[in-house]
Amino acid sequence: LLNQGIDLLVLKGSLEKSIKVENPIAVADHEIIPLLRSTERILKLVYLEAKSLKSSTIDSEHLLLAILKDENALVTRFLSELDVDYQSVRRAVEAGMPSAKADFPREEDDEGQSFGGNQGKGQSPSSAKPSSDTPVLDNFGIDLTKAAEEGRLDPVVGREREIERLAQILSRRKKNNPVLIGEPGVGKSAIAEGLALRIIKKNVSRVLFNKRVVALDLASIVAGTKYRGQFEERMKAILNELSKNDNIILFIDEIHTIVGAGGATGSLDAANMLKPALARGEIQCIGATTLDEYRQHIEKDGALERRFQKVIVEPTSIEETIHILHNIKERYEEHHNVIYTDDAIDACVKLTNRYISDRHLPDKAIDALDESGSRVHISNIVVPEKILSLEKQLEDTKKEKMMAVKNQNFEKAASFRDREKDLLDMIDLEKKKWEKELAVNRETVDAEKVAEVVAMMTGVPVQRIAQTEGTRLLKMADELSGSVIGQNEAIQKVVRSIQRNRAGLKDPNKPIGTFIFLGPTGVGKTQLAKVLAKFLFDTTDNLIRVDMSEYMEKFSVSRLVGAPPGYVGYEEGGQLTEKVRRKPYSVVLLDEIEKAHPDVFHILLQVLDEGQLTDSLGRRVDFRNTIVILTSNIGTRQISEFGHGVGFDTSARKASKDEQTKSILQKALQKTFAPEFLNRIDDVIMFNSLGKEEINKIIDLELKGLYDRVKTLGYQLKIATTARDYIADRG
Repeated sequence: LLNQGIDLLVLKGSLEKSIKVENPIAVADHEIIPLLRSTERILKLVYLEAKSLKSSTIDSEHLLLAILKDENALVTRFLSELDVDYQSVRRAVEAGMPSAKADFPREEDDEGQSFGGNQGKGQSPSSAKPSSDTPVLDNFGIDLTKAAEEGRLDPVVGREREIERLAQILSRRKKNNPVLIGEPGVGKSAIAEGLALRIIKKNVSRVLFNKRVVALDLASIVAGTKYRGQFEERMKAILNELSKNDNIILFIDEIHTIVGAGGATGSLDAANMLKPALARGEIQCIGATTLDEYRQHIEKDGALERRFQKVIVEPTSIEETIHILHNIKERYEEHHNVIYTDDAIDACVKLTNRYISDRHLPDKAIDALDESGSRVHISNIVVPEKILSLEKQLEDTKKEKMMAVKNQNFEKAASFRDREKDLLDMIDLEKKKWEKELAVNRETVDAEKVAEVVAMMTGVPVQRIAQTEGTRLLKMADELSGSVIGQNEAIQKVVRSIQRNRAGLKDPNKPIGTFIFLGPTGVGKTQLAKVLAKFLFDTTDNLIRVDMSEYMEKFSVSRLVGAPPGYVGYEEGGQLTEKVRRKPYSVVLLDEIEKAHPDVFHILLQVLDEGQLTDSLGRRVDFRNTIVILTSNIGTRQISEFGHGVGFDTSARKASKDEQTKSILQKALQKTFAPEFLNRIDDVIMFNSLGKEEINKIIDLELKGLYDRVKTLGYQLKIATTARDYIADRG
């Protein structure tokens, strides 16, 4: 009756007035009250109604139907005046109202709490509303068109092509069920919301006028179905409503979950129940899922796949994302009580696009927008002194009240209670004043605040993003020279390559820099890689070191990207790819590269050329924000063995010696590595052998650390010049 829009209290009052007896007679408990013939007839009808509805129990709705069948009954006359007749109630019961036990039998759990379509006796807010054509669907779904009408949906910007294709498919005569396929975060659900917004604005073809887009909540359908057949019963009730109401478009987010949902051994799942209805065109359905889930669950079931038309949703471009953020920023400004500058919007998109490579636009940019607003709002909350003072008084009053109650001084406790109430009112008043002040004096979110948030999200130090990189890069050579002695030429080449990259002269789809460090052992090749990591990322934790001597065998090469399917460790991922996935901003050091199997170089071609590597699970690992360094001491043996002849070391001879060294190393490189591999390397850097002067500087540098450690123990250490010379000669 509530679903029919009847006020039960008014109805009860009217009936009581009509049947009021003039001289009531008291009846003892043991006396039997006789039934009228009309009442007996109604009770017989109750049984017939329950039987016709195929119900296993006789319930209150069957009694109501039996009463309404008797046209002479007083209740029937009252209800007919309120536009409630037998046919309308019968239709509501057959349609599977949440309160109708013919559709959802009410079961009781161990504690006597009832579960059913509408949680037992408690009516949901929707059930108190006037009659709906789809009561079951209202209970298990969210009406997106209604949400759009009430202004609860965010505006959908762009995506005209996808929404138009969606409308085209929905307007087809058969197989009119689109499925939105795209990576997580590209805005699949937003497209369905965009369709609902367009339907409200009548900005669609006439075929879709007055359609309702209802998002189905599959979890709530499965929830509470303890006994066999209950899930199927609910699904059948929903499908009945959809077939009777052709103005409804069903939206199932994560549509792959229908495969196997609610299915037990020997019973149907949601997908198999939907198939016939989809094939006959009784229902219209929009699905949304990711590429992987679609391939894994829906493509395997050919009968289910052919009923859907694919709509591929690509991530938005940088320009489109900026436009989207400008359109939705008002809602975030209102929520966080802040103002976003245009620079902040640009920073949200560009910084997330550059530094968050494993997620997609516009989702990651919206996350940065939201979190930066949250950070600014939280960091600028300064509670007024008056509110703090009142809250302290409130705490003291509560303690005094409790003490008075404990001492059984109830009059005093009552006065404290009144005081507590007054203080609460005063605090509420002050908070409202404070909220008004905050609304007027909003904080500003600028690009620097966004940079801080992106730094927190990615783990890249904030200075690297926010600080002007030009000034930092100018000091780069000096900083590196202070830590790596005697290799100025190598440092200059590395610095110039990184500066070229930062100036935007380099392909953004390749790593920051790829170098081969050549030279004898112990001259600072690995040390330069460590210092470079420290300079660029403020920590040596971002140095990923892989010893290539472990990859000498052909079968061990797969360990870099992960074992192939069917082999042990397939799910674990590769040693190189997993490290870079966790830390995409790092220096990748491949030590002793010449010792690796030649197949390793084929894998590295993809990294050096495209800035990415596909692991054994098919995931693309981004190397665009890495510096790849390969170290080798190839050719050093030839130089040491053959030497440069006998004679005085003149400047001309020294120049010829350098040229000869380079020539030997160049030949050794070409002999070891394929031309296509060497062509993708930014620079081959040759490290010089260290002279006496450089060795002394290195000794001083290392001794400084030793002095500091000894000093913490409370001692002082001095090393004589002869001892230093001895270390230099023998070291």
